[in-house]
Amino acid sequence: MGISDDAVQIRARGWRTLAALHGMIDTALEKALQSRLRLSVVEYTVLDALSRQDGWHMRMRQLARAAALSSSATTRLVTRLEERGLLTRVLCQDDRRGIYTELTDQGWTLLLQARPVHDETLAATLARAGQLPELAPLVTALHDVAASA
Repeated sequence: MGISDDAVQIRARGWRTLAALHGMIDTALEKALQSRLRLSVVEYTVLDALSRQDGWHMRMRQLARAAALSSSATTRLVTRLEERGLLTRVLCQDDRRGIYTELTDQGWTLLLQARPVHDETLAATLARAGQLPELAPLVTALHDVAASA
């Protein structure tokens, strides 16, 4: 095995480690948010992304990027959240073709209930992952990145 083969193996091992940590976090968050608030991780991501914007709205294209979804998946998700009364769509005043998505009062209320569940679950899951030898270096790196931000 040459140097380049070793580099490929190292990258592949790193990717598998990252995927394992992501899966562990995603599963824990999904279980906690669904069982306590009937909210999926991606729904939480959308509500959270909207809450962090000036004016608390985003264009659909921006929301798709924030949630790592395709345009069509974002449209379906926004429709479901709109039907639940958690957000609304508003025509852009500057460009009538543009549509903004905004949190409703009900969406804000649910987000405020969900944030502590999300944050506590994330912290607990990272703590558990940090005890696993194969994930501990990645968890440490995440804490270092967060501390330097």
